[in-house]
Amino acid sequence: MVKSEPGSYSWSDFVAKNEDIWDGVRNFQARNYLREMQLGDLVFFYHSGKEKAIVGIAEVSEEEFPDPKDEAWTAVKLKVKSDLKNAIPLAAIKAEERLSELPMLKQSRLSVLPVGKEAFDLLLKMGS
Repeated sequence: MVKSEPGSYSWSDFVAKNEDIWDGVRNFQARNYLREMQLGDLVFFYHSGKEKAIVGIAEVSEEEFPDPKDEAWTAVKLKVKSDLKNAIPLAAIKAEERLSELPMLKQSRLSVLPVGKEAFDLLLKMGS
């Protein structure tokens, strides 16, 4: 999962580009999660801030490489996969007991977080 403030970079901004570099991550744990992304992995796109909802799905189109803004850090390239039919609000995620161990609920300040297969499938179902 990648998180972005819609006022800075929204799902619609991403859709307009269709593919973009996910850079600017300046937290070591989030950077490590970026490094774990594999070509073809599906990634939820989450609007943080006021909206607080998963709104779309991206796909990793290029694995880790040096962040163009600061080569000491890591970036990946993502491409648009699909919109979610229904955005999944944070309140719904928190209300679902089977998602209680989701890293986004425990490390909410990170902008890049892993989502296991079972949780991913459940969230996908919630968004359809």
